[in-house]
Amino acid sequence: MSSALLIAVGLAGLLGGAELLVRGGTGLALRLGIAPIVVGVTVVAIGTSLPELAVGIDAARQGSAGLAVGNIVGTNLVNLLLILGLSALLSPIALDSRTVRLDLPLMAAAAVLLLVLALDGAFGTLDGLLFVVFAVGYTVAVLRVSRREPVAVRAGYDAAYRPGRSWRDVASLVVGIAIIVVGATMLVDGSVDVARSLGVSDAVIGLTIIAIGTSAPELVTTVVSTVRGNRDIALGNLLGSSVYNIAAILGVTILVAPGDVEVPDEVLGGDLLLMVAVALACVPVFLTGRRISRLEGGLFVAAYGGYLGSLLVTQT
Repeated sequence: MSSALLIAVGLAGLLGGAELLVRGGTGLALRLGIAPIVVGVTVVAIGTSLPELAVGIDAARQGSAGLAVGNIVGTNLVNLLLILGLSALLSPIALDSRTVRLDLPLMAAAAVLLLVLALDGAFGTLDGLLFVVFAVGYTVAVLRVSRREPVAVRAGYDAAYRPGRSWRDVASLVVGIAIIVVGATMLVDGSVDVARSLGVSDAVIGLTIIAIGTSAPELVTTVVSTVRGNRDIALGNLLGSSVYNIAAILGVTILVAPGDVEVPDEVLGGDLLLMVAVALACVPVFLTGRRISRLEGGLFVAAYGGYLGSLLVTQT
């Protein structure tokens, strides 16, 4: 299959898979009487983080697990700056109290934990266990908080969802995630082939194409959720993915790696610091009126454009 066809089919798969995932996730949340953002933070976030897990495990088996660190850092920059910014540009994002009290602090804490454990230049088994424990603790906290919240409002609920058909929501969710993962893989493979044919360096490919490609599920899911009016799933997906990318995906990658996972010096000295700064900067931005305005979204997108431009200039 040609590179162009891989890219085209991959994009089509992402769009179709995201539609199924959002419909299934929303329907399941409402059917179970829980807030859609909880589904977004857990099931959808984990599902759309599967491409990062695939990249990490594949790199670990090939003895290049350090590449997974760069991918995680690059992916979270895409999530927080580009995707979140684009979502706010489409429509300002209002934040609920649970997001402000739980998701934001833990997202920032995960970023700081990553930086602290990376300072010695490598991740060992104990570091991997700490990340996984963090991921489990985050999931438990989300589920506990959700039990104290009121039943999700059924505004915009599709009439096609009816009692007794939960299996359709589950099937839509699972199939959507599967299609997204396959589509992301095809998109990354095709994009890397095109980039290498143009003489682009591996460093730029890893921090740009692979990072953006493995973030494509989050991007498409967020846009589809926004257009369909399911902003809670979109926001939960982004924040949850940012936590799980660090805690669960990197944690599992470290544990399956044959030895310590080295942290590339260029990532530790630049990209990782930027990712932590962005995560910490999100907290005051999100707390300002508990919403992300179009202006703030535009600034996020502009910041990612500046980062991407500087990366292309310095790494090519």
